[in-house]
Amino acid sequence: MLDYLVVGLGLAGISFCEQLEKHGKSFQVINDNSQRASIVAGGLYNPVILKRFTMAWNARSQMDLAIPFYQELEKKLQTQLDYKLPVLRRFASVEEQNLWFDATDKPDLDYFLNTKIKENQNPHIEASLGYGEVQYTGRVDTKVLINKYQEYLLDKSSLLNESIDYAHLELKDECISYKDIQAKKIVFAEGYGLKQNPYFSYLPLNGTKGELLTIKAPELKEEAVIKSSVFIIPLGADLYRVGSTYKWKDKTNVPTDAAKNELLDKLNTFLKCDYEIVSHVAGVRPTVADRRPLVGEHPKYKSLYLLNGFGSRGVLIAPSASQNLYAYIENDEELDAEMNISRFTKKYYTP
Repeated sequence: MLDYLVVGLGLAGISFCEQLEKHGKSFQVINDNSQRASIVAGGLYNPVILKRFTMAWNARSQMDLAIPFYQELEKKLQTQLDYKLPVLRRFASVEEQNLWFDATDKPDLDYFLNTKIKENQNPHIEASLGYGEVQYTGRVDTKVLINKYQEYLLDKSSLLNESIDYAHLELKDECISYKDIQAKKIVFAEGYGLKQNPYFSYLPLNGTKGELLTIKAPELKEEAVIKSSVFIIPLGADLYRVGSTYKWKDKTNVPTDAAKNELLDKLNTFLKCDYEIVSHVAGVRPTVADRRPLVGEHPKYKSLYLLNGFGSRGVLIAPSASQNLYAYIENDEELDAEMNISRFTKKYYTP
């Protein structure tokens, strides 16, 4: 009898597995790599919404947990995951500069926003009005993290590379069984794959498709993340991630020419050097209408739990949401009401 069965191994699944290992719980993971949002993500951790110059939901406390979390994972997996990079918000008008200065006086924002306008020193970027600098930010290489963590679990014989077949999931009074696995509890961390989960399909998970390009630009030589109408994220070796798009109708992981052209049109408004496209990827982010995660216990089946709905901020949200869910299950600690799926219980009982 295992303590837990975990379904899904993106940022949510990995973060919850870390909670289980930390507390000495036995577990098995089922994952089929069908959900690509965590793998193709830009991986930025940035607490500031740069469109409006406001703090993201619970971002300060999430940052306090996330940074040491990824540092510990680096030691555990013996590979670099966290790359410290400032984020520079390119100003398109004097009005934006003024809004930036207003924001630097606000609580929490004053810690992250540099009060001085940073002048553009890169001849290959058009930024005549300069930048606002967000401090203490960076990038987690989510693809490397997921690949290394899969290897780690395979070495421990704790990972099944297969798709879950819900028809084989049997719910008993004190446990669940799945094929030849028995566990006290099951945690679904499937990302957008939740749409196929019959136990949680009542929840309003929308899904937002994002597409990103990787370009090679040998002349650019930029070491900071540039945020304008798109992000440019340095990856090293003259490679840069460019993204992202937000599409609500298309729910496939297939890259499209329309999104590529949209990204290139925006990029070309301020990037002034030659580049070539190296890759083009897509994934569906697990997004929710009220922009809060979906975390908690099934309204009827008390051995079923959910960890989902992190949207585009999974790098920041996953460690704290996983910690909160574990404490809720094991220690009867209160679950953050804003992300508790109990806010949608009426939908479960409404035909």
